[in-house]
Amino acid sequence: MWKQAIEDAITATKANIARFDGQFPHVSESDGIYELNTNTDWTDGFWSGILWLSYEYSGDRAFAEAAARTVDSFKERIEAMSHLDHHDIGFLYSLSSKAKWMIEKDENAKRLTLQAADVLLNRWRPEGEYIQAWGPKGHPTNGGRIIIDCLLNLPLLYWAYQQTGEARYRDIALLHAKKSQRYLVRGDASSYHTFHFVPETGEPIGGSTHQGYSNGSTWTRGQAWGIYGFALSYRYTGEKEFLETARRLARYFVEHLPEDEVAYWDFDVPVTPDTYRDSSASAIAACGMLEIISHLDANDPDYAYLQDAVNRSMASLVKNYSTIGEKDAQGFIKHGSYYVRGNVAPDGFTIWGDYYYLEALMRLEKGHKGYWYE
Repeated sequence: MWKQAIEDAITATKANIARFDGQFPHVSESDGIYELNTNTDWTDGFWSGILWLSYEYSGDRAFAEAAARTVDSFKERIEAMSHLDHHDIGFLYSLSSKAKWMIEKDENAKRLTLQAADVLLNRWRPEGEYIQAWGPKGHPTNGGRIIIDCLLNLPLLYWAYQQTGEARYRDIALLHAKKSQRYLVRGDASSYHTFHFVPETGEPIGGSTHQGYSNGSTWTRGQAWGIYGFALSYRYTGEKEFLETARRLARYFVEHLPEDEVAYWDFDVPVTPDTYRDSSASAIAACGMLEIISHLDANDPDYAYLQDAVNRSMASLVKNYSTIGEKDAQGFIKHGSYYVRGNVAPDGFTIWGDYYYLEALMRLEKGHKGYWYE
């Protein structure tokens, strides 16, 4: 099943190289046509990552050449400092230039990735010991905001420490991960999407949501970011509390899934026949659970529990949500949601959902781990 799903996704990707014509896919509405941009969004690295995964699976240089062209675009973007006033630098450069370094040992790609790590470091706010999510320093709304998504940007900093030996990269990533663990994870292992601090002092204000159902609810994609993000922080630091937090978040995710094992867009939203799913949340969570499993002894109760959960969820994504056999489909999995509360692409393809679906399949079929660590 996994092999067929991978090969179908790679076939779609080959067609998408021509369809997208050098632009970057973001999300689709229900029409299934990806909205494209010229490398201006936070999601653009996921297209690069899909291309690199496709190349590594197939050996077809057409994928590597297309991926390398995206890296050239990311070089231009950082030189112009275009649309980089946010924390999603890791999403952009881990899956593009860092992937190129990992695969081809291209020194220019390595230098570009280290430059990106420095851009992310500029978002560090020492008064509160956190990385500011969005907007410029001192922004009236976002100046004191962190969001759970940032945990997937931290691997860029951990990696930069490994490459340079400069402790500031690791120290800042570690402090932000601990801040996220303390304030974004609730006592019952659910999570806030975002948390606010007084920018001048770092005093905590409270948790809220931007894309979830309510301030006190659990946005499923945020929970998935937490699962994978804390597991990756454990991978890089060896601090056992990160692995335990990832396990707790994963168990909560699995325990709150509906019958078909694919998440609704929020765990607390009232469920009706019209309630939106978020297939991307389940794909991200599957990658995170597979990362957790890689650190567990086979006798650990969570080993079999999480492996079974991944197998059931991924089987449902392949059987019930994928576009296998749909020759003209641009995306890999249907029913992803971007921003339901804002009615922005609430039910369509998401490029990050496609990326994590392919990464999870590659982990299951090939033991490939993606591009978050070497």
